[in-house]
Amino acid sequence: MRLVIIESPFAGDVAANIEYARLCVRDSLSRGEAPIASHLLYTQEGILNDDLPEERQQGIDAGLAWRQVADMSVVYTDRGISEGMAYGIRTAEEAGLPVVYRSLHEGE
Repeated sequence: MRLVIIESPFAGDVAANIEYARLCVRDSLSRGEAPIASHLLYTQEGILNDDLPEERQQGIDAGLAWRQVADMSVVYTDRGISEGMAYGIRTAEEAGLPVVYRSLHEGE
């Protein structure tokens, strides 16, 4: 299984973005990948508060630390590319990690 970092939006319409991120994880799993969607993990109640800038950055950086072992970063684009996603894309590219763009609606 390829280890992948999932990039999808979180901030803004959080409820819709969480639902979308879950679909992205499911899509990645259906492709035989082992995805990490740190924005779904670290933002759970009692872990980190995404509304606090220093905790938000801590969560982003913790998720991106996975790039040391990941095979690629997968960017799901149906809901646009957020500031946090752009940061993730830049750091993946700087680390030499392949970045793949996907849509859940490809072929529709």
